[in-house]
Amino acid sequence: MCFYTIKVNAQNYLISFAGTGSSVTVSTVKVENLTKGTILTISGSDILRLTTVTGINSIEDNQSSELKIYPNPMNDNATLEIFPPIEGNAIISVYDLTGKPVALIQSYLENSWQNFRLSGLKSGYYFINIKGDNYLLSGKLVSNGGSNAKTSIERVNNVIQSVDPKTVITDSKGTQATVDMVYNTGDRLKFTGISGNYSTVKTDIPASNKTITFNFIACTDGDNNNYPVVEIGNQVWMAENLKTTRYKNGTAIPLVADNAEWNNLTTPAYCWYDNNELIYKDAYGALYNWYTVNTGNVCPSGWHVPADAELATLTNYLGGLTDGGGKLKETGTTHWLSPNIGATNESGFTTRPGGVRHFGVCTGIGYSCTLSSATEFNAADAWNIFLFHHTVEISRFNENKSFGHSVRCLRD
Repeated sequence: MCFYTIKVNAQNYLISFAGTGSSVTVSTVKVENLTKGTILTISGSDILRLTTVTGINSIEDNQSSELKIYPNPMNDNATLEIFPPIEGNAIISVYDLTGKPVALIQSYLENSWQNFRLSGLKSGYYFINIKGDNYLLSGKLVSNGGSNAKTSIERVNNVIQSVDPKTVITDSKGTQATVDMVYNTGDRLKFTGISGNYSTVKTDIPASNKTITFNFIACTDGDNNNYPVVEIGNQVWMAENLKTTRYKNGTAIPLVADNAEWNNLTTPAYCWYDNNELIYKDAYGALYNWYTVNTGNVCPSGWHVPADAELATLTNYLGGLTDGGGKLKETGTTHWLSPNIGATNESGFTTRPGGVRHFGVCTGIGYSCTLSSATEFNAADAWNIFLFHHTVEISRFNENKSFGHSVRCLRD
């Protein structure tokens, strides 16, 4: 019988971040793997290291010279020998292949060799990070174990701390560091760069080292809500649904809750789905009738409700009505009902199913989204586009001007 030790080879891509436009500083970046559903938030000054699994070969010593992990592969436990470049508080963390933290501790490390025991890992491949002040040590570990015990990290002869696998820490980084994220070739990533009140979305499938540059653009409504923006082709869109209760000049938009009153309106109004602001405002935005849209004042300064032709420009850029919807829809089923067919969100538009208000009654939350246009069809109706959870198609309909729909604003 022959025995082999294994490791997973990895190709690393280094991603840095920069700002342009209204700000050149990137304070934080939210990284979403749209393919895997994993999320990571890092400092905008940090380097994101995407570790791509490429194959399996015999294991060799591939750890940092200041970090030694043995035995590797491990069975019941492994020893971490750490020699930090400077003494001080540090965070020792273990991540699985999906990028989920499975164990972490915070401990004071001296500028000398010290040992920790890692135990309770299930069979699999893991990343070990030691993050201190101005340094990051990293290594890789294969576990052959089948333990059902809680994963723990212990200083030898002195138990420091064990954590629930769902524990997540937020680390404010004042200096540049390298942060690992598991990545498979072809995964689509969504980057949201934040700088003060500015927020910009970009999507990419990295295949090399690169810099992601966020073009920061002001998008602030009459209530002083700030919106993320996304460039799609030659257009710049809000990347969330509008939720203002005021026009851009500060004048209040009438809030109408009664179903019969809403159905008979021929004047501007807005509402919250099921009249529940607390539940629906931040996730889905408000619903507005066409008379509000037609004022020309509901969007932030420098922005407008798109005309039907401008919505056509968007859908044509994404491949047309037949299959463009999947490229607009937010992935997963956090907001969309299953099966959310074909959702890739490769545009970064991140459409959510905010429903509609038809004949005064709210319906469709979770399975449909209607986006208003500023274009009339006739005296009673206006053009809109629809997206649904069960198809990748984009539907284009004319509907009564009294109906309440979501609004996405387009930059002038």
